[in-house]
Amino acid sequence: MNEKKLTFICNNERKTVELAAKISKLCQQGDVFALYGTLGMGKSVFARAFIQNICGMTEVPSPTFTLVQMYDAPDFEIYHYDLYRLKSAEEIFELGIEEAMYEGVCLIEWPEKMGGYLPQKAIKVEIKPKEQGRQIDILFNNEKVYQRFLSLKD
Repeated sequence: MNEKKLTFICNNERKTVELAAKISKLCQQGDVFALYGTLGMGKSVFARAFIQNICGMTEVPSPTFTLVQMYDAPDFEIYHYDLYRLKSAEEIFELGIEEAMYEGVCLIEWPEKMGGYLPQKAIKVEIKPKEQGRQIDILFNNEKVYQRFLSLKD
């Protein structure tokens, strides 16, 4: 399948939070979200809103120093990775990422640090500046997964 893309313009942080909440409602066990964007683009805002919406938590700390935070969702675990401080791609295996990708839902900030270990099935979330806000492109390599998220455009 050719990569499919959904594009959203978020003019403020609230719109990013709303989009992440909508996406969280459509996620399923085994989904891996690779969050791309430079420092300050909103990857953590996106991940925090996603987790808060599913888990109903108010405090969602960034895993900048722990590299991973886990959260109990009703149907699976959510694993929030921040790989910014990773020294080598192989370090991800020490973080239990293989098990997390099958048994839970993963949100991975700085996925480029994984090198070739990022799974083909990963849903790429690319956040970049757009005028006063952000453009968020969601890219899919799987037709069935793409169809599941098409309702976001409604």
